[in-house]
Amino acid sequence: MVARRRLGRRFGWLWAAYAVSTFGTRLAFDAFALIAILVLHAGPAEVSVLAAAGLAVGAVVAVPLGPWVEFRRKRPVMVAMDLTRFVALMSVPAAYALGLLGFVQLLVVSIVVGAADIAFNAAGGAYLKAIVRPEDLVVASGRFESTNWTATVLGPPLGTAAIGFFGPVLTVVTDAVSHLLSAAGIRAIGGHEPQPVRAGTKEVRLRFGGLFEGWRYILAHPALRPLFLNTVLVSGLIMATSPLLAVLMLGDLGFAPWQYGLAFGLPCVGGIIGSRLAPRLVARFGRHRVMLTAGTLRACWSLGPAFVRPGVAGLVLVIVVEFGLITCMGVFNPVFAAYRLDRTATDRVARTLSAWSLTSKATVAVMTGLWGLLAGITGPRVAIAVAGLLMLLTPFLLPRHDHTPHHERDLARSPT
Repeated sequence: MVARRRLGRRFGWLWAAYAVSTFGTRLAFDAFALIAILVLHAGPAEVSVLAAAGLAVGAVVAVPLGPWVEFRRKRPVMVAMDLTRFVALMSVPAAYALGLLGFVQLLVVSIVVGAADIAFNAAGGAYLKAIVRPEDLVVASGRFESTNWTATVLGPPLGTAAIGFFGPVLTVVTDAVSHLLSAAGIRAIGGHEPQPVRAGTKEVRLRFGGLFEGWRYILAHPALRPLFLNTVLVSGLIMATSPLLAVLMLGDLGFAPWQYGLAFGLPCVGGIIGSRLAPRLVARFGRHRVMLTAGTLRACWSLGPAFVRPGVAGLVLVIVVEFGLITCMGVFNPVFAAYRLDRTATDRVARTLSAWSLTSKATVAVMTGLWGLLAGITGPRVAIAVAGLLMLLTPFLLPRHDHTPHHERDLARSPT
């Protein structure tokens, strides 16, 4: 079976490290937003600023990291970024225990964690491509995606329940410890990782012109360019409404934190289903057709939360809408991730992924800020509806033609 391929010991350790840190992060689902709302009594504009500024400044800080990661061994970079996230996150419960926690500290920590996320993901993507055969990239990406959604099913309900029983910073501690365990798992991979080749003058050029090499590569590529525009806009629209929906449900509509966690945890079963289906769908219908179909269906759900009402009916509406959206994402994401790695030259992976991630985070930051301002004028419900309408336009940015060579299409469809 496609999904049961053995991908080797190194992949197993990398997958285990990812699973630990992902579960910790999902357990701390919207932890900073919840701390801002429940502890610092922040409103919609402040919560949006927290999400937007952290992403924006974190992205700017991460600008030089792409070229730097490209010519470094990837496992030490991942370990360093895990340790950086551990130290930054642990400062939050320490300040809370001393009665010193404030909005500015949450903002600084979100910046540091955001920059470390970009560097870690760039190094991790390059390392994954180095240890997994091209024909196994969809399977490997599907396993990461399935792990992500499994953690998201369990994490938010448990995390919000823990906040209700033990206070708002316990999940931040868990998130921090998960990155420490992830660092240990990556070190356990062992073996020798060769130092990427670099020339003395070439590295100097990369520190400056290399900052933009990833964007140049993406925008010049006929298949990556439309996917880049599509995925950046979709993630921006989804994430821009996340703090607004939190304010709407936890504030205006009076849902309890555990209900909010359930509304976003339970639908993630759809992500598990979608990610497990992805390799089988690719084997049957081809990578491009699956990516185009799932990407189109993914755009049809985001208008629904604008109509949420108090009580059980409103909770069920959110669960159904999120289930549909996440199932489509569960199919789309691993296929897209494998396609992006396969289409990117080996010596440009870190820079390309850094540029992609940086642009996505910066776009999320800008759109989150704009939607926060819009919500301040019109209310959260109207702002969510506007984002849902814009989402319906995003399928037009998907690539309409398959740029994969014929022999590679046959390989991608091979079931063994």
